[in-house]
Amino acid sequence: MLTIEQIKQQYPLHLMVWNDEPEQLREALNQENKFDVEKRDPRGRTPVMLAVRLCHLECVKILVTRAKTNIESDGWSLVQEAVCTGNPDILRAVMEVRDLQRHLQRTTHVPLLLQRLHDAPDFYVEMKWEFTTWVPLMSRLCPSDTYRVYKRGSNVRIDTTLLGFDHASWQRGRRSYIFKGQMDTAVMIEVNHDTREATVDTMQEIQEPIESITTPPELLYYRLTAPVTSNTVDMDKISFERNKSGIWGWRSEKNEPVNGYECKVYSATNVEFITRTRTEHLAELPAKTKKPGGMPLQSLFGVSEEGAERGLEQITIDENGMNVPPIPPPPEFTPDFVSPEEYFSDMDLGEKDVGRPKRQTKKVQNFKANLWLSEDFPIKLQEQVIPILDLMSSIMSPHVSKLKDFITMQLPAGFPVKVEIPLFHVINACVTFGNVFALETPVPNVTHIEEGDRLTCVVDDRCFHIPPDYEKHGGEYLRSRGQDEDDLLQYAIQQSLIDAGSENDQVDIWEALRAQRPLTPGALSDEDSQLQRALHESLNVRHSSDTPEGASTPSSPSIDADLAMALRLSQEEQNVREQELRREQEMLEEALKLSMEDK
Repeated sequence: MLTIEQIKQQYPLHLMVWNDEPEQLREALNQENKFDVEKRDPRGRTPVMLAVRLCHLECVKILVTRAKTNIESDGWSLVQEAVCTGNPDILRAVMEVRDLQRHLQRTTHVPLLLQRLHDAPDFYVEMKWEFTTWVPLMSRLCPSDTYRVYKRGSNVRIDTTLLGFDHASWQRGRRSYIFKGQMDTAVMIEVNHDTREATVDTMQEIQEPIESITTPPELLYYRLTAPVTSNTVDMDKISFERNKSGIWGWRSEKNEPVNGYECKVYSATNVEFITRTRTEHLAELPAKTKKPGGMPLQSLFGVSEEGAERGLEQITIDENGMNVPPIPPPPEFTPDFVSPEEYFSDMDLGEKDVGRPKRQTKKVQNFKANLWLSEDFPIKLQEQVIPILDLMSSIMSPHVSKLKDFITMQLPAGFPVKVEIPLFHVINACVTFGNVFALETPVPNVTHIEEGDRLTCVVDDRCFHIPPDYEKHGGEYLRSRGQDEDDLLQYAIQQSLIDAGSENDQVDIWEALRAQRPLTPGALSDEDSQLQRALHESLNVRHSSDTPEGASTPSSPSIDADLAMALRLSQEEQNVREQELRREQEMLEEALKLSMEDK
């Protein structure tokens, strides 16, 4: 175990944070390059992460301006740790500097990406995203979208129609994101085809320093009144196996055509998807305050009941702007006693830690992802597609980063023409690349040239121009919004049908689809009861016994009637199957009885 003097020598900044000595910390950091502000202690925390964990606000304000904020410890980001403190001042200090650092990083990152693309062959490709879920009856309500990607030199254009998620509905619209690369700068243009407007943002290094970017109060309110969720895939355990086909004992390696390309089919086994949720910053709500029902998909994709009870749906806009209710204070807590000698040593602290005690649940679900790989695909993964995915994940859609992480693993040879991967605990994504060089379906301003066995794509420069009749606006900077949007969707589904469970709850597909475990007759476990209740509430089935068949209640939208009908049909099918099983059992018993009499 280290002594205080040894701690001071090895972790001087950490010790100042531990003792909450902001003045000494400021003086130490003014000595240029003398101290490593990114050094991690034995618990994996940098000084700023320790300051957040200990809720030492002044130390946090000093350190965030000098340290990296886009960092993680034990799978939790600095912003997530700030949320779990329940302190809005700490969260604001971290988020404002983090947003600024993201913006500054993007001003240099995007031009570099476009420069990487400059020498790669031009191309056009479509990426079809189909979202699915194993939750019964819900798959048909998941959205789909097709990204259309144009690349010419260092210019890139990406068209999309799925814009995001707002409480209980998917937002649709027609948008084009155009990136035009130059030597040291890049221009990003967001084109709204619905309103016929275009916003132009020049990405270049900022000459005058900016202290921070103001975080909207409604975003602080949302974060501090919502659970914190972390979704990860354990990449180390994943292995790839070639799928087999054939009958009568003869098996061969499986091939399937996808969009005209012969593909080898692989399965990625041991895909372990881990969802962790922390709620120590939220006060417990009495069960009697919970309200049943709600909008369709509310518990799967919308605002959870707890969020609604806390007033998320009461945020309104008045003539003075956003009217945000006061943030409820976090529950009081008694910290674990951990001495600095214990903390900075390698000894096992068990469940003890500094700061607010963690209140955490964990879900582990095993998936079997699938890959369709083609060695004849005309686009190169590393040279052409990966830079595009980098652009999309940093500017538009954070879900793309999960696809990028998966396909940049050590895959078998070939281009992943089709990929099935888990996105969240209950949502999968199937991504298919197609219409390469507009060979299948004609696309305006995109042609191709065939030269023997070589195929070249020609993308007209007009694809990267703003239509002349569109209204143009000058952009300041376009907010780095990807992670926040991803957090919104994570929060929307974290109260889904399977959010009840213990610390190490294992959920398999069969159990999830049946929504039950083997039980004694007439008994239901607490988790099974919550699961069934969540299913009924998410579907908003409130039909009483005297409601005519096929009719919907006045408070239910038309979609509720469809879902209720689907649920009723599913139940009827289940009843028919059970009756058939009972008849088979009776016939078997009768046959056994007759056979015994014959003897």
